[in-house]
Amino acid sequence: MTIANIIAGRRGEDIISCDAATPVVEAVRMLAGQRIGALPVMHQGRVAGIVSERDVIYRIAEKGRDCMDLPVSEIMTSPAVTVEPGTSVDDALALMTRRRFRHFPVIDGGRLVAFISIGDLVKSKIEEVKHEAEALRSYIQT
Repeated sequence: MTIANIIAGRRGEDIISCDAATPVVEAVRMLAGQRIGALPVMHQGRVAGIVSERDVIYRIAEKGRDCMDLPVSEIMTSPAVTVEPGTSVDDALALMTRRRFRHFPVIDGGRLVAFISIGDLVKSKIEEVKHEAEALRSYIQT
């Protein structure tokens, strides 16, 4: 299974993102309001980085509440590690595990087409395992 299978039917316009100049306090409001853990950060139509809950927490611990007035470009993780639609779910999970993060921008032809989380990947793996188990049960019964 590939990332393309997971994002089939999603619309790029539905991606919640912020601009590199967005103040951290506004990005925090977006994260909290949408109940999400990260946002792709855009600059001139391209993914410039990712701002996550972790980025905010680390900067608050380092700089105190003054970081809330900074633009997200000053606290984001950059460059963003991205995947393409053809990336396998297993490869994406391995990369997330190795690099210790939980979100990927999906880039196709230089364009952001989706933003996926570890939850999306785990859900697809569970469905795959269920399907394989059902196929094995069916095979054994025949």
